Parts: sequence; C-alpha cells; structure tokens
Amino acid sequence: MFILRPVKLDSRLDEETMLNLVGMSVVLLLSAAAGAAVDRVEHDYFRYHPMEEISTWMAQMVKDYPDLVTIVDYGQTYEKRTISLLKIGLNTEQKKKAIWMDCGIHAREWIAPAFCQYFVKQILQTYKTDRKMETMMKNMDFYVTPVLNIDGYIYSWKDSTTRLWRKNRSPGPSGDCYGTDLNRNFEANWGTVGISTNCSSEIYCGTRPISEPEAQAVTYFVGSRKDDFLCFLTIHSYGQLLLVPYGHPNFSASNYDELMEVGLKAADAIYNVHGKYYKVGASPDILYPNSGSSRDWARMLGISLAYTFELRDNGTHGFLLPEDQIQPTCEEAYSGALHIITYAHDKTFNGAVATAMATLWTVLLAAGITTANLM
Repeated sequence: MFILRPVKLDSRLDEETMLNLVGMSVVLLLSAAAGAAVDRVEHDYFRYHPMEEISTWMAQMVKDYPDLVTIVDYGQTYEKRTISLLKIGLNTEQKKKAIWMDCGIHAREWIAPAFCQYFVKQILQTYKTDRKMETMMKNMDFYVTPVLNIDGYIYSWKDSTTRLWRKNRSPGPSGDCYGTDLNRNFEANWGTVGISTNCSSEIYCGTRPISEPEAQAVTYFVGSRKDDFLCFLTIHSYGQLLLVPYGHPNFSASNYDELMEVGLKAADAIYNVHGKYYKVGASPDILYPNSGSSRDWARMLGISLAYTFELRDNGTHGFLLPEDQIQPTCEEAYSGALHIITYAHDKTFNGAVATAMATLWTVLLAAGITTANLM
C-alpha cells in the first residue's frame, strides 16, 4: 500500500526539478503526437492517387468508421487483382435497399475514382450532422467501387505513353492486341452500335457479352441483388453530361420521362454549385449511339434509375483534367448525385408526396457540404 503525503516545495532546487520534469513531459507528449502524425497521413482528396494509395484509403475508411463501412470483395480482374467495393450503411434488423456507384471503368478517366473517394468522404461526414443522411443510411446501403478497371488503371499510371489507356488488359483473340472496352461488354444490345470488333480499337466490345471478368463481377453482384437496388450510377469523363438509357437509338426506356425529369433537376443542382452546365439525355441524342454499356444493362435488369455521369471538362483538358479542378468537379457532381439518390430514397420510403422534397434536401445538404472544412 502506498501512502501519498504532500511535499512542500521550499527550495530553489525543488522548483527547478519540477520545471524540468514538466518540460520533459511536454517534449514526450509532442514527440508522441508527431509519431502519430507520421503513422497516419491524411488522405488528400484533391489529387490523383495510384491504386495502392486508393486501397490503403479504403482500409482506412473501415478503421475510421467500423460501424458503417465494410470492404466487400466481389471479383477478380484479368490479371487476378481483387475487385473490391465499400459497403456503407447502418446495421439494422430490416432488409435494406441499395445504391450502386462505380468509378474507373475506363482507365484514363482519373477524375472518376477521385470522385468516388470524395463521395464516400462526404456521405460519411454528412451522416454525423444531418438527419436526412442518417435516415438514408438506415434505409439503404451504398455500394461504391472506387476503381472497377484496376488492371487498366494501374497500366495508365505506368508512364506517359500509357496515360491514355482506356480498356482492360485482357489479350485479344489474335494475341497481338490487348484490352476490351468494358463499357461495351455488358449484355445490353451488345455488339450492335457504337462498337468495334477490332481488338485494336478503343471501343472493342469483346468476343461475346460479359466475356470480361470485370463485367462478370458487376453482372453477378448487382444481378443477384437486382431487387435491392434503387439506383445505378456509373461515373465517367469527360463532356459534362448526364446520360440516361438507352444508347441504342431504336430503344427508349419505359420511364424515360422520369429519368429526364430527375436528370434535369440533378443538372440544376450541379449548375448551382459552380455554374457548370451539364446536358441531359440519351447518348444518341447528346453524344453518340453505343451498345453494351453498364447503364443500359442496369436499366434492362429492372433498376429504374440508371445514369452515366460524364464529369468535367468539355474538351479543353479532356482526360488530363488538372488537379486544381478536382475539388470543384467533385463538389458539383456530388450535388447532382445526391439529388438522384435522395429522389430514389424518397420515392421508395416516403411515397409520392415526399418526392417533392428531394430537390430541397439536395440544396440544403449540398450547401452545407461544399462549405464544410475538409477532414
């Protein structure tokens, strides 16, 4: 048993000793803090990251939000790399609906994975302070794939000669060319328009529908849960467009009017952030005809709200969007995506009356987010 007795500091030596001890304690605390800072480097959301850093960031999200975030492995690339997503949502006893978002299906479109990272950060931060986001996290899970075409993305980081690589890295049938355009490989009017059967082409559609392992992974994961998904968002660049199904000019989505109405309001939400105008429409109307896209496949599967985002810019920089445009691009795109997601949620959970509130919630959430300090 230890007995503590008060000690009177009545000498100069005692005071100096105590001051030295306090000083040493401060130094030790500062050293410990510095060591912690070295151990954890804050993720920079406004620069482009190679795949290794994105994987590290995904693991960190799980550590930071263990009650909300899990990593789900759901496929392999041609080069046997694991395709993973972040599942984000509150654990409840009830069966939940879901939101799908994938980025980086085209390797050179680096702004897309940057947006997925930003999107994850924003919904996790907003959840802490906003009841609407908390409600959506209770009712829905967000499935976010930061990089779908991992092989191609890594290859695009190799050097300046590979920076604009678009496709995956599987060999063609002749063995003298590489890569299939994954966004021409889905089973949606496959191989009909806006494609090439030449493996050397950037829009080579593959030897058959879902011939590529990356497309197979999405097809199985989403297809096996098709009744759960309210919304399918696939993020691309560039062009500042919101594309609705279908890419084939001879087909129109049964809910085309709804898709356009929601898309136009999402474009308004985008414009209100930084004044950038996004066109809305089917690809043949505002871009070019195509077939075999994941967006069209999702709509044919029965997911009523399916959109392709083509982020900045309009061609000045193209696929080489400077890093100083990452922040405004992500902020405006987040506002647009948030509108679509909120609409999908309210249509399902609140009925027809509440859908009118989607735009208001979008404005309120986005206003708080775009002015918030980054963590």
